[in-house]
Order: sequence, then C-alpha cells, then structure tokens
Amino acid sequence: MAATLTEVAEHAGVALSTASRAFGEPGRLGADTLRKVLAAAEELGYEPGRSRRAGDLPRGTTVAVVVPDIANPVFGAFVKAAQGEGRHREQTVVLADTAFDRDRERDVIARLRDRADGIVVCSPRLDAEELPALCGRTPAVLVNRETAGVDCVLTDATDGLRQTADYLIALGHRHLAYVQGSARSWSNTHRLGIVTALAEQAGVRLDVLGHQAETVAGGTAAAAGVVASGATAVIAHNDLVALGIVAGARTLGVHAPADLSVVGFDDIPLAEVTHPALTSIAAPMDRAGAVSVELLHRAVAGERRLPRTVHLPTQLVVRGTTGPVREGIA
Repeated sequence: MAATLTEVAEHAGVALSTASRAFGEPGRLGADTLRKVLAAAEELGYEPGRSRRAGDLPRGTTVAVVVPDIANPVFGAFVKAAQGEGRHREQTVVLADTAFDRDRERDVIARLRDRADGIVVCSPRLDAEELPALCGRTPAVLVNRETAGVDCVLTDATDGLRQTADYLIALGHRHLAYVQGSARSWSNTHRLGIVTALAEQAGVRLDVLGHQAETVAGGTAAAAGVVASGATAVIAHNDLVALGIVAGARTLGVHAPADLSVVGFDDIPLAEVTHPALTSIAAPMDRAGAVSVELLHRAVAGERRLPRTVHLPTQLVVRGTTGPVREGIA
C-alpha cells in the first residue's frame, strides 16, 4: 500500500499542513524543512500525485478550536457542531477556552499552531491584523472576525436586526436602546453599526449604552441604565445579557413585555424556556462550527485557492419578551 501524506509528515517530524505545502506550495517552506519532507517522501515511497486526487483529503488530522467562553451556550453549540464535522472527516478536534482574555488567547494560539494541523478561532479578542501573523503557516479559520488573507465565517446580523427594527417599530416603539458587549468583540461592533444605521433610516431614537460583560450578570448590571434611558425597547448584545436585563428590570418594577420589550441575540436553548420566553435573533453558530471545520479541512489538504469569507444569515424569533408600547408612553 502506498504511503500517505500523514505518514510522511510523521516521519519528517512536521505538521500535516507543512508536509502538504512541500508538494503544493514548496516556496512557502524553508530549505531545511522542505528537504526533510522530500527525503521522508522518497524513503516511504510516497506518490504525491496519487494522494492529491479530488476527494482524497487527509484524514487523522488534529484541529484546534479556540473559543472565549465554553460556558456560554452559543459557543457550546459551535463546538459540538465542529466536533461532529471533525468526526465525519476522521479528524480529532481539541478545545481551548480563553476566558475572554487576550493574553491567554495569544498564548493558546502560539502553543497550538505547532501542535495542530489547523486552528479555528471563534470570536477572537485579539486585533484582526495580529491573528494571521500569530497563526503563522498553520491553516486557520476565523469565526465572527473578518480580516484579509484568512478564511472567515461570519454570522451576519443584517437580516435579523432589520427584522427586529421593523417589528419593534410596527409595535409602536420609537425609542430604542442597545446594550453593548465587549469592546474587543467584532460582533458587537458589527451589530452596533447595523442597529445605528437602521435607527437613523427609520427616524427613531437609539440610546447606545456602555460595554458590559457578555453574561447574565452583565445584563443585570445594565438594567438600571436601560430603565433610566426611558427606552421602551432594548436590543441586547446576546441572550445572556438580555436575560439579565429582564431580571434586573423586574427588581426595579419594570416588567417585560408590559413596560419594556427586550430582544436578545443568538437564540440559545434557554431563550425558549424562560418566563416569559425571550424574543431573540437566531444566529446559526452550529452551522458556523461545521463550515469552519470544512474550510479548514480543505486548507489542510493543500487545495490552492484564495481565502474565502462565508456569510451566514440571522433571523428574528418572536417570543414573549416583546409587545406593543404601553398606551401613553410612545
């Protein structure tokens, strides 16, 4: 039986992606590394043309998935889908949680780039221009962070937020608030830009409230500011923040949806079992997990192509925390 590219990589002591480049993009490798791979291939009788036929992608690779907070259900759904796609492709998926810490994220990626055949970085907190250099020659996919020269998967908030704005305005709301997430979050900046533009187009007031931890506690902390703003409807950075706003406002005597309409983002499983059930913008993070591993699999296989950005649409899911403006308030 002919040797595989994985066996060549192991024999040469390099990552599978490095061995793949020796036959697809040799100019990207140093002379010593290239010699090691070619020597291993010759010794094992590896036939590069045969192994690179369409559909003959490498198996047994290791993919590292880096997330900021595995306790957040949206990242749990992402990881589960990534693992499922990896299992389908006979890949091992390993997980690293950075706890929203930029230094830890930097350290984790630096450690993993030489130990994994590819890296998926979900909702990174590092600057966009730093990530490609940090990943080095290891194939990478960024999720919910867009930068040139790297495959990216984005949950595009445009459709979901447009539906939300139209819905709230149809209910009579003319004073909205947006509670931000982390200042380092690409998703927060992306969503804020869309909400601001939609409010301007509709001629309604929008109060942008300060950055909060992307947790229930962060939402609870934001509740007093939401109530003080006088907004009749609030869009939160994510569902956890939205649930915190509902709980915090209740302690102040403000109830959803009678006094305040609340919309979250992500549509986590908890959204439909709370009381009242949370209106939320569904973001297909499970799909993002599968797509990111698929893109990485093809990159590790050495397919020569330009970096690609995949946009996944979002959609409003109406439940019990939104309703018409109370008479006399609008």
